[in-house]
Amino acid sequence: MSAGGGEGVRPVEAAGPVEDSGPVEDAVDGGEEWGSVPFSVPVEYDGARDVEGPLLVIEGVEGVGFDEIAGVRLPSGELRRGLVLEVHRDLAVVQVLQGTSGIDPAHVTIAFEGRPLEIPMGTGWLGRTWNGMGDPLDGGPPMLGTTSRPVAGAPLNPTARDVPRDPVLTGISVIDALTTLVRGQKLPIFSSAGLPHYELAAQIAAQAHVSGEPFKVIVAAMGLTHADAAAMRDVLEVRSATGDLALFLDTADDPVVQRILTPRVALTVAEYLACDLAQHVLVVLADMTNYCEAVREVSAARGEIPGRRAYPGYLYSDLASIYERCGRMRGRTGSVTLVPVLTMPAGDITHPVPDLTGYITEGQVVLSLEVHGLGVYPPVDVLGSLSRLMRKGTGEGRTRADHPAIAAQLVAALAYARQARDLAELIGTAALTETDRRYLALADAFNAGLLDQRVDESRALEDTLTRAWRAASVLPRRELTMVSAADVAAYYTGGEYGSDGGAGLPVGGSPPEHRSGAPGSPLEANDTGTEHG
Repeated sequence: MSAGGGEGVRPVEAAGPVEDSGPVEDAVDGGEEWGSVPFSVPVEYDGARDVEGPLLVIEGVEGVGFDEIAGVRLPSGELRRGLVLEVHRDLAVVQVLQGTSGIDPAHVTIAFEGRPLEIPMGTGWLGRTWNGMGDPLDGGPPMLGTTSRPVAGAPLNPTARDVPRDPVLTGISVIDALTTLVRGQKLPIFSSAGLPHYELAAQIAAQAHVSGEPFKVIVAAMGLTHADAAAMRDVLEVRSATGDLALFLDTADDPVVQRILTPRVALTVAEYLACDLAQHVLVVLADMTNYCEAVREVSAARGEIPGRRAYPGYLYSDLASIYERCGRMRGRTGSVTLVPVLTMPAGDITHPVPDLTGYITEGQVVLSLEVHGLGVYPPVDVLGSLSRLMRKGTGEGRTRADHPAIAAQLVAALAYARQARDLAELIGTAALTETDRRYLALADAFNAGLLDQRVDESRALEDTLTRAWRAASVLPRRELTMVSAADVAAYYTGGEYGSDGGAGLPVGGSPPEHRSGAPGSPLEANDTGTEHG
């Protein structure tokens, strides 16, 4: 049809039948076949009414549905892809995946294909680098497969979900020891501008593994600068060469609509590997804040009423449609584990993106500017970080029997050390009791011996737990109230009154003084003799 008119609708020959990807069985709510759509003939419309940002508005349409794929052909013969965002009466809003630059609404042809956007399925995604829409970036051939599935995914029946369990080891001591990642869990990383969150995401993707079972990694990088994208490709090159990793790369100068598709394409591939091939899959999404900015930009172009910080009111459900695609299913071996990485603008954890992410996910790993200033990598704020499912993935038969107890002991000790450090700023370190100084020494030993590690260093779990006990051994035995006597006898490396932890504190001799929380001291109210802080 011509722009502003209702004429010119004409059917054309179909490009070919749509492949059926087969059933998803009882894991999919409703039991419908995944990727199976009825045969339809594309219908073309000549001209659009308007162009608004990445959107085309077409009027006079009939039989067009939400999330339907469309082909947008320019007079030059260039073909772009689009998705139907909204249909109202005879109006359809199409978001053009490659952007609308160079499009004259009066001289464009739109063909609606009567099916959702799908990608081919197969193991050919692994060992390759793709853009956010699944087109190759490494000079190789396009992905081909005998089946295809819609990138929007299919909802999991809640009754088919299984409890996440068993650890995914990252080789990063502070995560493996204190915020253990569990198969089927969604554990985000909260960062701020200037912190090495991309380096940490790439290190997790390069080193993560499970014991004795097939394991694959899918990385979706969104809105990265070319320098960050090149650095991530370099870090992941070795693992990608083994055929265990697929990288979907969206840079800051790519069309904004591609950024919205990137995590969905990556998760569709992950679901295939987990459900059909019984693989354990880790999906790393970085940076979800860039994704949310893209959602806000498209929402503004659609003229929607803005919500908090101008984000659309449906941002929560939009994020949930991504995060909830991970998990484990009853009767199936595979799992999808999710690590979203996001930056908090101005370090504000109440910003809508981290705030809504926290409601959906099961914990968080928080990166700290203060720890980063100490020259420690990764700069994790231990007391602000939490893995709510950690006990499902640690302990006897999973990591080691003493793991949950020593982790709890270290967190409690670090909390008390923070109180002691605050007190020292008021009255001076010399005025603290020897036990308080032991806690300060423990914090320093923890930072130097367990938290800090090289960006290319992968530590075995046994080494990590040895380092954890070495830090705890700075304290006198009587302070280790959260671990069993048998564990203390087996792993404690200090003397009766603790080791010096490299801090030059005396070892042995007369019993140390009580903490500053002893009767008559400024911390008297905090001295419970059990969990500190």
